Amino acid sequence: MGTVKKFDYTIGWGQIAILFGGYFAAQFVLAIILGVYKFGLGQDIASSSGFLLIAYVLSLGLPILFFDLFVTRPRGFKLNFNFSSKPFLTYVLIFTMMFGMMLISEFLTNLIPTTGPLFGWLYLQFTEQMNSISIDHAAMVIMVAVFAPLLEEILFRGIILKAMLNKGINPKKAIFFSALIFGAVHGYPWQFLGAFLLGLVLGLVYWKTKSLLMSILLHSFNNFIAAMLIIFTKNESFKLVLNWPEIYFLIAGLVLFGISYYFFMHRNKVVYQEI
Repeated sequence: MGTVKKFDYTIGWGQIAILFGGYFAAQFVLAIILGVYKFGLGQDIASSSGFLLIAYVLSLGLPILFFDLFVTRPRGFKLNFNFSSKPFLTYVLIFTMMFGMMLISEFLTNLIPTTGPLFGWLYLQFTEQMNSISIDHAAMVIMVAVFAPLLEEILFRGIILKAMLNKGINPKKAIFFSALIFGAVHGYPWQFLGAFLLGLVLGLVYWKTKSLLMSILLHSFNNFIAAMLIIFTKNESFKLVLNWPEIYFLIAGLVLFGISYYFFMHRNKVVYQEI
């Protein structure tokens, strides 16, 4: 039986340009859609849940498609990923580690000001954007718990992080910089910090398990909980549910993350058996 060849793509200015090309192509398509509805049909759909969902899928989907069409296929390959499952203990450790980081993120994000000349107007924009997304609960859950984990993990871990690792960049640096990029694209300071910390865990899990399925499930877990908090408390915060002093979130998060991280990193012979 012959071996299946794979293309170990790397990242450089050419690949970055292709990803940006896909993003700008998506914005061009979206501008046409908005123009047709506004000037042709007299409807402003820019803030509608349906358009926001389409805009999100195109904005991430086209960069992925462009990377496949202009990087992998010209070399005779197709973009493909490892979606293998792992032993049960792996799931226990990575979900505990993720929940611990979510609590740490809760504490640290609450330290960022939401008022004043620097952050006040930004926070107002941020809350308005979140409110527009959360009007349609079903659309929000579909976007953040289904499409976001799938598309963002393919792009940021399956393409960007993997390309850095293939290029020979030190895994710690690759995980850090891919998480930094992941945080930066989320824009607002409150999202940036949470996304950066989330990206560190997702990158670590992807690197250790070599399975994109693991990071997709973790990402969906994080986003689904956030969506439920928004729906039932009108705020993406554990504090309104648990009513803990803020320092408790940090302590609980550090304990959960620290213990699960230790076993995840140092018990690899048990956790990462080949299947």
